[in-house]
Amino acid sequence: MVTLAEVARHAGVSASTVSYVLSGKRSISATTRQRVERSIRELGYHPNAGARALASSRSNVIALMVPLRTDMYVPVMMEIAIAVATTARTHGYDVLLLTGEEGPDAVRRVAGSGLADGMILMDVELDDERLPLLRESAQPAVLIGLPADTTGLTCVDLDFRATGALCVEHLAGLGHRDVAVIGEAPAVYERHTGFAERTLDGLRSAARETGLRLLHRPCEGGYDATAVTVARILDERPDTTGFVVQNEAAVEPLLALLRQQGRAVPEDVSVVAVCPEQVAVQASVRLTSVSLPAQEMGRHAVEQLVAKLDGRGGDEVVLLPPELTVRASSGPAPVR
Repeated sequence: MVTLAEVARHAGVSASTVSYVLSGKRSISATTRQRVERSIRELGYHPNAGARALASSRSNVIALMVPLRTDMYVPVMMEIAIAVATTARTHGYDVLLLTGEEGPDAVRRVAGSGLADGMILMDVELDDERLPLLRESAQPAVLIGLPADTTGLTCVDLDFRATGALCVEHLAGLGHRDVAVIGEAPAVYERHTGFAERTLDGLRSAARETGLRLLHRPCEGGYDATAVTVARILDERPDTTGFVVQNEAAVEPLLALLRQQGRAVPEDVSVVAVCPEQVAVQASVRLTSVSLPAQEMGRHAVEQLVAKLDGRGGDEVVLLPPELTVRASSGPAPVR
């Protein structure tokens, strides 16, 4: 393992000069800095993380809390996590991934142990029990998600309320009057998870404004659960001509069930999804959709947190505007 002293000998400078180049605490001439940096590269020197943390009172680690629940679409969570990790590296931070469901205990453990310089929290609920501890703690934190009360918090998320409204407005503009929503698993709503509740709020608000009849039914996803949900919807609202799906596991089962019933998409029934772009374009019918900007959310969260760590950022809420892409799954309502 290469030491700082070996780098100094190789570059023909003192050990303190190498240290100043690494820390940036003192001005070093461009020629000397380039010589030291060349020696670092050629020797493959990596500063000792423990010693660097002691010297700077920083760990250069960001804690990312991602509760991996069976009722959540894990690929999206992991896409956000990867975006957080890659963006953090560009700012010189490593990421500590916490995937358990410890809630406030995880916040308390990270804040009290010095494991990380800051925290990014995902899977945010409207009345998230982790928030009182965050507000009390002096440690910088960013939420990927939006609670009911954002006072004293920094948040980034897709504007899910506007997303729901955009889906309804699209279908209403095509003449649909009866629309059903196949939502997330019941447990997601029971926890009052922010993104699901806000989407539903936007859907209902836009339905009232456009005079559209809206029926919402949670769904576990998978073929059997989706079949039960669709049968219930069509029994209650047989004139349904539009579906909004916010449940990746229900997308393909819904399309298959509609085919089996002889309902053509989009001639007889239109389908709009809130889902990752990959799910929309790889479905058996290319879906009109609002995509989830997972990478953008992860990048924004890290940049907000780094700004707070550097003393540049204050509390703010960043809501990314939704974009609806029209594809083959939506069309004019059929004439009855």
